[in-house]
Amino acid sequence: MDVLNTLNAELVAKFGPLGPLYAVGLLGMLLILVVLPTMLRKRPEPFDKLKAMRAHVPAKAQGPTLRRGDKVDKLEKFANFLEPQNEEQMTASRLKMVRAGYTAKNAVRMFHFAQFSLGISLLLLGLLYTFLMSQKGEVSTNFKLLATIIPGAAGYYLPQYWVQRRLQTRQQQIVQGFPDALDLMLVCVEAGQSLDQSINRMAKETRAGYPALADELDIVSNEVKAGKERVQVLKDLSERINIPDISSFVTTLVQSATYGTSIGEALRVYSAEMRDKRVMRAEEKANTLPTKLTLGTMMFTVPPLMIILIGPSVMGISKVLSMGAAH
Repeated sequence: MDVLNTLNAELVAKFGPLGPLYAVGLLGMLLILVVLPTMLRKRPEPFDKLKAMRAHVPAKAQGPTLRRGDKVDKLEKFANFLEPQNEEQMTASRLKMVRAGYTAKNAVRMFHFAQFSLGISLLLLGLLYTFLMSQKGEVSTNFKLLATIIPGAAGYYLPQYWVQRRLQTRQQQIVQGFPDALDLMLVCVEAGQSLDQSINRMAKETRAGYPALADELDIVSNEVKAGKERVQVLKDLSERINIPDISSFVTTLVQSATYGTSIGEALRVYSAEMRDKRVMRAEEKANTLPTKLTLGTMMFTVPPLMIILIGPSVMGISKVLSMGAAH
């Protein structure tokens, strides 16, 4: 602490009241300049050789291009800086964005760009605010640091909070609409439709009330139409949504397809179980209401009641005491 106080005094003596803030900003810029070349260093990709070989082939020999790059994506050249370079981290980040409902190709890139831009912007706003406050009067060093670091940290973690909140809301919406979708699927299967047709009908009928569930069912339907194995599609659905009810449903369908049992019977038993679980969730929320209301009652009802009951007595006692002191 003595060393920090001495250094702070020297900085204030040389550069004025903003000397410590200048030192912190210069140190941050130096760290960014040291780390930035390492992060921007482009690693060789496995398909670089293939791209180079393709570039030398005439355009007529290449044939029609089936997939084109996204020309609207302005962040492509900063991909090495805005995306995790580790395969496991990239997979985890992409899966988290998909669970939150962001299925675009550059969703991870936009997420990290939002973190970087908001963090830097709010950090600069904090520096500006600290500078303006220091012009009006002397400001302590702790206030300067807090007014600079807290906005930057808030801007950095705000996109993460937004994605996590979106993920929780989306999962809650899927859980609420899943029992109704199961009942509809059971009706479709018992009416003679196949599993794929039932999933398509579920996606259409649940679009108005539960769009998140409808989007996931559309993905399942499209993957099956594209020729992907149904068991793998269902397992991907379970991993993508990450809800225990969906995982149990996928396990039920996979076991029915593996052992050749009736899908209608399995759906009838599972849909009844889902309805019971929905009633149990509603009862659980209802049972927690008295506990939550108790705290509000104690905070907003008991103090006014005590003032009304005890207030006149306190006023009377104070008058008697003041009269006795006068005599």
